[in-house]
Amino acid sequence: MNLNDKIYIAGHKGLVGSAILKELKLQGFTNLVTRSKKNLNLTNQIDVEQFFDTEKPDLVFLSAAKVGGIYSNSLFPADFIYENIMIQTNVIHAAYKSGVKRLLFLGSTCIYPKFAFQPIREDALLTGPLEETNEPYAVAKITGLKMCESYNRQFDTDYRSIMPTNLYGANDNFHSKNSHVIPALIQRFHNAKINKETEVSIWGSGKALREFLYVDDLASAAIFVMKLDKTIYKANTEPMLSHLNVGTGVENSISQLAREIKKIVNFKGNIIFDKSMPDGTPRKVVEVSKLNSLGWKYSVELNDGLRRTYDWYKESLDK
Repeated sequence: MNLNDKIYIAGHKGLVGSAILKELKLQGFTNLVTRSKKNLNLTNQIDVEQFFDTEKPDLVFLSAAKVGGIYSNSLFPADFIYENIMIQTNVIHAAYKSGVKRLLFLGSTCIYPKFAFQPIREDALLTGPLEETNEPYAVAKITGLKMCESYNRQFDTDYRSIMPTNLYGANDNFHSKNSHVIPALIQRFHNAKINKETEVSIWGSGKALREFLYVDDLASAAIFVMKLDKTIYKANTEPMLSHLNVGTGVENSISQLAREIKKIVNFKGNIIFDKSMPDGTPRKVVEVSKLNSLGWKYSVELNDGLRRTYDWYKESLDK
């Protein structure tokens, strides 16, 4: 990977893609190719192949995906499995046909079994049933990972995969029904403050443990992995277990998270934990020693990342 490479960032307007695009620019890369969803439908095979034939990128960051929270995953399972598999299939196959030198596929730690041993190692993949609410999305991501591995095995391509833990940051989705826990709580506490409410209710007991990674750290990890020499990457992975976890290895309870966001937002009311609602998986944290041993480690602590995210959210409301 060098500064002259032509790099395509699929999904450059999303949470992950926008952070990768920003980090590439900061690192001095200028030959960057992007297309909005309006200008390139990644679920359309013909359009994708024509794009690759025309642009002929050297490197591809495959961060485009249909994502959402528990509500949307439960309501639209067919959309999640269809759109994600189509996006991945079209981009990976077109990359192969056009001779892309290297591709990085960005998955999710939802690929792991619901009751995987904690912290979750890469080899936990396919060792048990998935979490029910996002199974279609998880199956799609497993398919993308296995597609990269299969092309590597058959065609000696250099397609790599990383599985980030729960992400948050600028350009996150703050939709009231489709967002993940951090943007949902930021929006809820902010609205409660503005509306002078006396309390904010949160599902569950607050005891569930989760790991969170600021999206700029994920971007630096993605570029770090893309830059690794092929022999080094292969030496630290296996042909049929070729992905690397990306995370902090640090856990926080939902209760801790809520109290930190309350403090950052400066909400003066009370937090009510609705114990009649489910907590979800009791604990979810990934084992990150492989990537750490290669020389990458996260840098943004949770309280700093939450402040940055809230600042971005407030600025977005003024636009």
